[in-house]
This record gives sequence, structure tokens and C-alpha cells, in this order.
Amino acid sequence: MAGPDATSPARARRLALFALVAAAAVVLDQLSKLAARDLLVPGEPVTLIPGVMDLSLVYNTGAAFSLGEGGGPLFVVLAAAILVAGLVVAWRRADVPLPLLLAVAAVAGGGVGNAIDRVALGAVTDFFKTTFVDFAVFNVADVFVTCGVVLAVVLYWRWDLARERA
Repeated sequence: MAGPDATSPARARRLALFALVAAAAVVLDQLSKLAARDLLVPGEPVTLIPGVMDLSLVYNTGAAFSLGEGGGPLFVVLAAAILVAGLVVAWRRADVPLPLLLAVAAVAGGGVGNAIDRVALGAVTDFFKTTFVDFAVFNVADVFVTCGVVLAVVLYWRWDLARERA
């Protein structure tokens, strides 16, 4: 189902909201990484929440959880594809629920945040390290991607069920 016509304020509003959420994710991610690189020293963790989380600067050349070592260019292309697909959906598909669209925007923004690191530094800056469980070190972009994907799957599932019932 196609969206509203090209002059529709609703279409422009959806596109602007998508861009705003994606841009906010990028800005929050990049500012936090800048602070981490300025304030932390690799191999010298700093306690953030005792028994829960430390700040520990590491550079990751892989994807989430250090999988896909050396696949940086592929991850940059994937982030760009998700961003473009999200913008196209925001522009052309008025039937897609706004919360689902914004969840995809969070994924796109997180992907772009990590892509910026891959291009500029050759590795992604990670700094959140859980201490209550052995888990990968991660960053703000990873939080946007992970939460955005989970939320998008749930919202898509609900939307799809509603369409089937209709």
C-alpha cells in the first residue's frame, strides 16, 4: 500500500521523525564515544555502578559481541542499507505504524554511529562492561541497535497480526 501523495505534511512529518530519531542516536553515540576515548585508558576499567558495570575502553573490529572480525566494510554497507530502507519506508509507506518506523530509526542510527567509527577509526569504540555477568563490552549505538531490533520485531508481529485480523 502506497503512502500519501508527495506534498503530504504527514509524509514529511514521518520522514522528519525518522531522521530525528536516527540522528539523535548517532549524536548520543558519538558524544559518548568521544568522552570514552578522552577519559578512559584501555586496560584500566573505571567502576560506574559497583558490582554491575564498569567503563572499560576497547576497540572492536567485529560486529556485536566481537563476531565478524574484519568485516567492517560489510557492516558499513549494512548500516547504510538499513538507513536508506528506513527512509524509503518513512516516505512511501503511510500504513507502517509510527512506533515501528521509529524502532527502525533507532536501529539505523545505531548502525550509522558504529559505521562512523569503522570508517574514521578502523574499529568501533566500546566502553560499557557488565561486571555481574561475563558479557561483551558495548556502546550506546549497540543499545540502540539491540533495543530497536527487539522492539521492531515485537511491533511488526503485532502489526502483522492486526492486518491478518482485518
